Amino acid sequence: MDSAGGSELFESYEQDFEAIKVSIHERLAASGSQAGEIKKQTLRAADREIDEANEILQQMELELWNLPQSTRTRLQTRFRGYKADLDRVKQTLKRAQSTSRSTADRDELLGGASGGIDLDAASMDQRTRLLNGTDRLAESSRRLQDSHKIALETESLGAGILSDLRGQREQIIHTRNTLQEADSNIDKASRTLKGMARRMATNKLITASIILVLVLLILYVLYRKIFSY
Repeated sequence: MDSAGGSELFESYEQDFEAIKVSIHERLAASGSQAGEIKKQTLRAADREIDEANEILQQMELELWNLPQSTRTRLQTRFRGYKADLDRVKQTLKRAQSTSRSTADRDELLGGASGGIDLDAASMDQRTRLLNGTDRLAESSRRLQDSHKIALETESLGAGILSDLRGQREQIIHTRNTLQEADSNIDKASRTLKGMARRMATNKLITASIILVLVLLILYVLYRKIFSY
């Protein structure tokens, strides 16, 4: 759900990132006054936290794609700033690790075991937050997969509708062609019937004329017979 500043989940990632960034800076600052194995363990703990911070940034980036365009554009500037911060921290860690390798101390190495236990205990909370963040990442991935599935189903439905419309269009064209052919046949039949009607009228006229002539001849013959006596 969106909050006034954007996404509540995104802001939760921001809080986690800021907290782990502070912890990394504290470890790097502490390593400056340490030596030997204790310094190596401090730097290893900082390196683990950098990996955790990188995981959080990946989750933040996934969450950005679930936000509206207007909110996403505004939060992307902050996201790029976090990436730049993490890149600077990585460079600082590399320099510290390089210095640590060149100034290793055997005495510090002998007493380093107990210090490592303390550092690992101090990073348990960070690992717990990483596990929680991993769960949120899995949830975000599931939401993206669901969105992708819905998009594919919508695309398939649209393709089916287009196929149905194409079939209906072909049926309409076929029906129109059939009607045009039928109309043409009707015109031909109409012309044929009109021609037959004209011929029938002509034949009737000829027949009537013949009958009239025959009647006149019969009357003429009767007239001659009657008046010849």
